[in-house]
Amino acid sequence: MAEPSNRSPSPRFLVAALVAVLVLLSPDRAPVAEAVTCSATELSSCVSAITSSAPPSALCCSKLREQRPCLCGYIRNPNLRQYVTSPNAKRVARTCGVPYPTC
Repeated sequence: MAEPSNRSPSPRFLVAALVAVLVLLSPDRAPVAEAVTCSATELSSCVSAITSSAPPSALCCSKLREQRPCLCGYIRNPNLRQYVTSPNAKRVARTCGVPYPTC
């Protein structure tokens, strides 16, 4: 039978372990991505801002940020493209601080 080793961990292993712990405990680390359900109806609060020169509401901006991963899909949809690619839609995105996607 082999005897248990009394060797201490290598310094490189200790540094790697310390870095891993610090990353996990870091308060400003990136949040884990959550799944988004793509539904254009989620942007209904933006309709007046997109179809007129009205400013977007806080709810509109919140929903636009939430639906950001879905925007390219909306752009590719022939039924939604005219609304999502309109100058007003781009203005709403800019006003809300949501980068307009390059798909």
